[in-house]
Amino acid sequence: MKKLAASLILATLFTTAAHAEPKHPAWTRSSNVYEVNLRQFSQEGTLNAVTAQLPRLKAMGVDIVWLMPIHPIGKKNHKGTLGSYYAVQDYTAVNPDYGTLDDLRKLVKQAHALGMHVILDWVGNHTAWDNPWLEQHPDWFKKNDKGEIYSVTFKNEAGEMEEWTDVVGLDYSNKALWKGMTDAMAYWVKEAGIDGFRCDAAGLVPTEFWDQARAQLDKIKPVFMLAEWNTPELHEKAFDASYDWPLNALMIKIAKGQANANDLRALLNNPPKAFPRDAYRMQFTNNHDINSWQGADAELYGPAWGAMTVLSYTLPGIPLAYNGQESGLAKKLEFFEKDAIDWKNYPLEGFYTGLNALKKQNPALWNGTAGGALQLLDVGNEQVFAFKRQQGANHVRVIVNLSGQPQKYKLAGDPGPTVIKPWRWRIIVPD
Repeated sequence: MKKLAASLILATLFTTAAHAEPKHPAWTRSSNVYEVNLRQFSQEGTLNAVTAQLPRLKAMGVDIVWLMPIHPIGKKNHKGTLGSYYAVQDYTAVNPDYGTLDDLRKLVKQAHALGMHVILDWVGNHTAWDNPWLEQHPDWFKKNDKGEIYSVTFKNEAGEMEEWTDVVGLDYSNKALWKGMTDAMAYWVKEAGIDGFRCDAAGLVPTEFWDQARAQLDKIKPVFMLAEWNTPELHEKAFDASYDWPLNALMIKIAKGQANANDLRALLNNPPKAFPRDAYRMQFTNNHDINSWQGADAELYGPAWGAMTVLSYTLPGIPLAYNGQESGLAKKLEFFEKDAIDWKNYPLEGFYTGLNALKKQNPALWNGTAGGALQLLDVGNEQVFAFKRQQGANHVRVIVNLSGQPQKYKLAGDPGPTVIKPWRWRIIVPD
């Protein structure tokens, strides 16, 4: 037996199930995702600076590089000094602060040469106030009762009203918009060779639009589509992956002592929404939204962070790492200002390298139906969360202490109970 927990201390989540469409690109089956916040990734804040780090990311085992929006940012009604990435001024241009189209092509070419793939963040729900579409196609935008284009206002997944004052909403009841937006997405696949999209606020755009866009993009090349949303219907035709927000929220509660291993078992046994098992659910401890608005890992998880990261890599799903986590990113990165990551000496890079390798080397941990279904294990202690995943002859058992105290547990076949330290884990892969 290889007990991998010790080597993973510094050295992969909830499966959903089978659907006929979309057909996932073969290269996604064992993949992980790494999110790049271009503005903060380096002091330069450029595409070339990301390209320079691709060999390091490859060595860490990164498969899919997600670039936050690369487009020029609107100036009108912008927030802060630099504005939001998600206030897109031009869908078919590169923000000159980040570089050029040729710089993006070089990044993608280098990633492909290393066996990696690149996806772009796509903002399909809204544009900046000074996007040329407002003058060229005012009928593509939502209007209030007075016939005026207005800032985006909507009810979020929590049922709360939100207003985004720096952007205006697109009106998908106008089918001419569908072609304009799909053509803009296709531009990047054709011109830069990118491999797919992470789609912002995907649930605010009609699913039928995404369905036809995916079909059009797949005619160019097989793409990977990640939805920032939590709705099963998005997986029917358009999206490979979606955010598992409920699991992330529960992990934060467990780390803060507001929930426990029983709550995790209950969520996994009775999820709030039924996803097909072949739908990839993206698992994460952090991302740009969480980091900037809720907090860094130390603040959210404290000593439980490692345990939660192990769960995000080993429970069914496609795992995400946010840039800087491999260096113990300890601050909220500013969203509208320059605030470069302090990379230190990448103290946790080995930890992520180990988790990426563990996932890659064990088909039981692969994504969707390529991986094994979740089998919860009873180890005689409700504070200890344990499960098994198996695919063919390969199986992996994971035991995690989801408490701040030492706990005893016993696996079937063990001669006696084993003590596991607070917030520690044990991963067992038979030879």
